[in-house]
Amino acid sequence: MIGKLLRRVRRSRSGTAATEMALALPFLLTIGMWGTELANQMVTRMRLSQLAMQIADNASRIGDQSMLSNRKIYESDVNDLLAGGKVQAGTLDLYTNGRVILSSLEVLPGTTSTQYIHWQRCRGLKKVTSAYGAEGAGKDGSLPGMGPSGDEAKASAGDAVMFVELTYDYQPLISNLFTGGSQSSTIKVQAAFNVRDDRDLTQIYQRSSASPDPVASCTTYSS
Repeated sequence: MIGKLLRRVRRSRSGTAATEMALALPFLLTIGMWGTELANQMVTRMRLSQLAMQIADNASRIGDQSMLSNRKIYESDVNDLLAGGKVQAGTLDLYTNGRVILSSLEVLPGTTSTQYIHWQRCRGLKKVTSAYGAEGAGKDGSLPGMGPSGDEAKASAGDAVMFVELTYDYQPLISNLFTGGSQSSTIKVQAAFNVRDDRDLTQIYQRSSASPDPVASCTTYSS
């Protein structure tokens, strides 16, 4: 009886599909999770790239309209601009997980083409600095422009380029292991726009000296 039962078990094929599925399931789940995480990271990168362009574009437009003088920009304008970036980022929680650095690239006064960073404003908790230097960088003529080597954005005399550097720690759906680890999950994007109107390039103004607006300094880290 026992021998007959063993022969029947040996000839049985009723559990073959279930066994194959059990062996393949971990591999299929891993591939599925990897594809989902990679797709989400790509969508996040696209959203951040568009966000950097929106911030740079908005920075190129801010300021008071005047028929009698060049457009002035105020610290409150810059603060509103950065606050708008947080709203546009939506669920990404931009300033908790990343940092935005806004630089005004201009031609050094008294020269015809020397590029320098006139002013710089930042917001976000991530500990990063500009890849091109702090406010004032380039006064010695060492700054060819801002952007990829050989394809730098450059300002024209009497004009300015609003340059945005956005750095963000990708927040995974499942795990950073599916995107190559924590180091490779840091997303960096850049965008640049020329100012749209004649702008007063001398400084960023305060609307009230008695009650000045806070300055989004690049030496502080806040959300």
